[in-house]
Amino acid sequence: MSQPPPPPPAAASDPVTPEGGLGPVTPEHCASGPPSQAQPLLRQEAKGEAEEGEETGVQGAWGTSTAEQRRRGWGEAAEAAEEGPVEAWGSAAAAGLGTPAGGASSGRGNWRPLLAWLRRRQPQCCPCAAPLSRSAAHCCHGGTKMAALAYNLGKREINHYFSVRSAKVLALVAVLMLAVCHLASRRYRGNDSCEYLLSSGRFLGEKVWQPHSCMMHKYKVSEAKNCLVDKHVAFIGDSRIRQLFYSFVKIINPQFKEEGNKHENIPFEDKIASVKVDFLWHPEVNGSMKQCIKVWTEDSATKPHVIVAGAATWSIKIHNGSNEALTQYKINITSIAPLLEKLARTSDVYWVLQDPVYEDLLSENRKMITNEKIDAYNEAAVSILNSSTRNSKSNVKMFSVSKLIAQETIMESLDGLHLPESSRETSAMILMNVYCNKILKPVDGSCCQPQPPLTLIQKLAACFFTFSIIGYLIFYIIHRNVHRKNKPCTDLESGEEKKNIINTPVSPLEILLQSFCKLGLIMAYFYMCDRANLFMKENKFYTHSTFFIPIIYILVLGVFYNENTKETKVLNREQTDEWKGWMQLVILIYHISGASTFLPVYMHIRVLVAAYLFQTGYGHFSYFWVKGDFGIHRVCQVLFRLNFLVVVLCIVMDRPYQFYYFVPLVTVWFMVIYVTLALWPQIIQKKANGNCFWHLGLLLKLAFLLLCIWFLAYSQGAFEKIFSLWPLSKCFELKGNVYEWWFRWRLDRYVVFHGMLFAFIYLALQKRQVLSEGKGEPLFSNRISNFLLFISVVSFLTYSIWASSCKNKAECNELHPSVSVVQILAFILIRNIPGYARSVYSSFFAWFGKISLELFICQYHIWLAADTRGILVLIPGNPMLNIIVSTFIFVCVAHEISQITNDLAQIFIPKDNSSLLKRLACTAAFFCGLLILSSIQDKSRH
Repeated sequence: MSQPPPPPPAAASDPVTPEGGLGPVTPEHCASGPPSQAQPLLRQEAKGEAEEGEETGVQGAWGTSTAEQRRRGWGEAAEAAEEGPVEAWGSAAAAGLGTPAGGASSGRGNWRPLLAWLRRRQPQCCPCAAPLSRSAAHCCHGGTKMAALAYNLGKREINHYFSVRSAKVLALVAVLMLAVCHLASRRYRGNDSCEYLLSSGRFLGEKVWQPHSCMMHKYKVSEAKNCLVDKHVAFIGDSRIRQLFYSFVKIINPQFKEEGNKHENIPFEDKIASVKVDFLWHPEVNGSMKQCIKVWTEDSATKPHVIVAGAATWSIKIHNGSNEALTQYKINITSIAPLLEKLARTSDVYWVLQDPVYEDLLSENRKMITNEKIDAYNEAAVSILNSSTRNSKSNVKMFSVSKLIAQETIMESLDGLHLPESSRETSAMILMNVYCNKILKPVDGSCCQPQPPLTLIQKLAACFFTFSIIGYLIFYIIHRNVHRKNKPCTDLESGEEKKNIINTPVSPLEILLQSFCKLGLIMAYFYMCDRANLFMKENKFYTHSTFFIPIIYILVLGVFYNENTKETKVLNREQTDEWKGWMQLVILIYHISGASTFLPVYMHIRVLVAAYLFQTGYGHFSYFWVKGDFGIHRVCQVLFRLNFLVVVLCIVMDRPYQFYYFVPLVTVWFMVIYVTLALWPQIIQKKANGNCFWHLGLLLKLAFLLLCIWFLAYSQGAFEKIFSLWPLSKCFELKGNVYEWWFRWRLDRYVVFHGMLFAFIYLALQKRQVLSEGKGEPLFSNRISNFLLFISVVSFLTYSIWASSCKNKAECNELHPSVSVVQILAFILIRNIPGYARSVYSSFFAWFGKISLELFICQYHIWLAADTRGILVLIPGNPMLNIIVSTFIFVCVAHEISQITNDLAQIFIPKDNSSLLKRLACTAAFFCGLLILSSIQDKSRH
């Protein structure tokens, strides 16, 4: 009997396997790069080499890492391989592998083993390309192979010159340059955002006014009354000032009507709020206006707290635009300038420059009022009022922004002279911001707000990070000197280098100091972006194009960068990373575009947030059910990786824990899952396999959990009593109550339970081999698969149609907890039933999925601004370039924080229980001290 021919030897040692897809032969021991087609890893075949490249199972970054990072990465990958299904944020798999686990040290030495390996290889046609069919494999010059070769060579060149490390260095340089530019600009142009608010800005769309460099708050009735309590505001001037008066009063009382004699004084008073606003009819700058102002300077009891004055058009009209009238105007305004300056020492005085007119609409008796005349009167007012004090800047503020507003809207005027209502409302809101922002300090009203003073906790944090940076620099200098002494020497006979010592691993102290040093620098950037007045901020403005065009763009990128999965199970590791990645990118675009104002988009984003929580239930349940690991190390590891960044930000940015609502949400749900499964009787898969009775016991546990959720959801009082207990109240209170926490928890109250139930059913079906999870195989038989796919597509589209037809946000939010699981399950089935869909994933989305938690948290302060209410402006005047630069820095920072968190987790959460308990005791002492300092801080504020 003839023996079958042996396989060709080249195939046995060829690292480019069909499973790997197209991949280049790279000189590094571990290929790395941006999300791309599969990149197989070269392994040295000789066992005696100094460093052998190893696969980590997940490519977490673009670029390479140090040898010590690789050693840590291998250990994490080994742990992750044992953990089973991917978990949501906070699991060791998701958080631990969110950083580059594998890599290779750069340098010429890496090429030597590669060249030796290539010499040992059998000749092969186009080694850089993936294996092709027999018909294409006979010739290296086929179009398919040449295209694959060019593609992989191009990727290799990009990866060689642009890695995560180089990207982060570039981001650091960009931050330093931008900080210097903004400092110089503020020193040259001034640091008073009130001047920008009163003098410059632009329209976003048709009716949204955006001041230069700062954000304008839209005041509600209650806020306006609270700001103006016991205040007197006076408007003095002509009919245009009267219009501004009406718009200002309507902020306080929207029901106030424009009635009465227009050429008389008009009073307004809210006795309940103790607010008084008067309009005084003085259409010309003459002796009558001067006498009124003089009375205020002599009688402090009647002097208003805010004075808004302005006039000119009547003088032009009455005197037919003569030059003598302009001369007299200059004389009159010169006489009242000292009086206004005297009032401005104790009151806020604003002189409103005259708005342009639309000459084509002016009536015959107003034709003499031209824009040329108005400009001449404005120049006279500015020149005289600004020169009223010789040695210092005038205290009378020029309200010139109304001119810019009028230039855009005067065409909508009914008579060519008076502005449309929307423009008057904008001017009135600017006045309200100028006066009230410094009193109420709204988060989204950065104009006219001083930089908040540092709290005691912030000062201590700054000292800690400063000492960490100094300590690391000292450690680095000492280590460098030791390294120089042990530098390899050259053998004169052979010309080869001889090493005096063996490289020692990085010590935990060095990792600790280095991590806190980098974290301190990153936190300084956070503070500069969202607490200091260094960088600019702008309001959001939603248009359909600003949301949907970026969505299409990232979708194209995600489809372009795809790879074969390492396993083809339902919700495998790569697939869940991909899922988290594209959802996070959509949520980021949703936040920066201000799409929450568009209800259909809002309802679909609610499903994405629910899907994250679904993964939390699915992942943690799967781990506990399969592994049965209820040890304290596991709990501490998850809690640390979830909460470390948020705790640091609460300290540095002076924000409550509940402000970062999603982290408290997933933390509480993790603890709920843990308690549910860890309490007696502990039921795990191994125990249940021996007796089906335990499956019933687990279902009873889940039913009891569902009952508790239902009770708390419809018993707000009980929920608030639980979380109002000290010290829970310090974590879950926002603005003095826990209502916000109850609302957030209630909005997705069932989806974690759905995730746990789905995991239980899936693992049960998998155990009984009901599912076909082989590569390329449909999950069920063809008939069942087609039926389930049809049902899933219909369900998915039905939910989207319902969400798009929502008219009332409150009603839709009430239904959301019960129906969001429909679209989630439909997506899972559509994504996993076809074998080909389950066998590939987007490496682009998966890369972002590994740092999704950091992206979600960091966006609050270094991508958005004013605690997500606005947009950070690093490059003013060019929105597109600003978004590109700020996004690049934001992603680099999030990736670095992910690495820091993973490094510190290895130190703070050791596997040894005795060491872990000591660290827990220190952590408890730290939080006790933090609570005490927080209480002292709160008392000093009140």
